Amino acid sequence: MKQVAIKIPNMQSTHCQTRVSNAVKGIAGVQIQNLEAGQLTVSVISENLQNEVVQAIEKVGYTVALEEDDDKSSECSTGCCS
Repeated sequence: MKQVAIKIPNMQSTHCQTRVSNAVKGIAGVQIQNLEAGQLTVSVISENLQNEVVQAIEKVGYTVALEEDDDKSSECSTGCCS
């Protein structure tokens, strides 16, 4: 399994972390290793699953910051982490 750290800048509150966790934990072949404010670390069995995790996070309203996007601000469309 490959371990992947995913930055989610506007996932700060416990509520937001729960939303992201619930979106990701149902994906077969993905294990949550660490969930903290602004970052999720998962183990995935394939690159395709990494993309699926990102899509699941975006589907529940959060922006995933890619490394080249670190300096850009993002908005939480759910409004819970402003």
